[in-house]
Amino acid sequence: QLQLVESGGGLVQPGGSLRLSCATSGSTLDYYAIGWFRQAPGKEREGVSCISASGDITYYADSVKGRFTISRDNANNTVYLQMNSLKPEDTARYYCAAEDAVRTRCLEDGMDFWGKGTLITVSS
Repeated sequence: QLQLVESGGGLVQPGGSLRLSCATSGSTLDYYAIGWFRQAPGKEREGVSCISASGDITYYADSVKGRFTISRDNANNTVYLQMNSLKPEDTARYYCAAEDAVRTRCLEDGMDFWGKGTLITVSS
């Protein structure tokens, strides 16, 4: 059973940056593909970015390409999401999720474990 805890959210001005962390425990992170998802008020949850278990394959939603970077440190059981050039439309609760697989299609229904999320508000 893998536990995931997100951190790093908060209030940031448009154009600013944040780095989210997803700390994992309970199992070896090496075996899991990881994804970041977000849910804005009144909207469905959507996939933002995903990374394979070894870190060699990444996926980004079109809305964040060129601005967000996903990475992982398996030795420290942590996955990161670096978010630059933030926009008001990035405001959402961001969730870290794990799929018990080497690779992932980065789909919500494919994930096996979820964190509780961290809130990001982009506003001036």
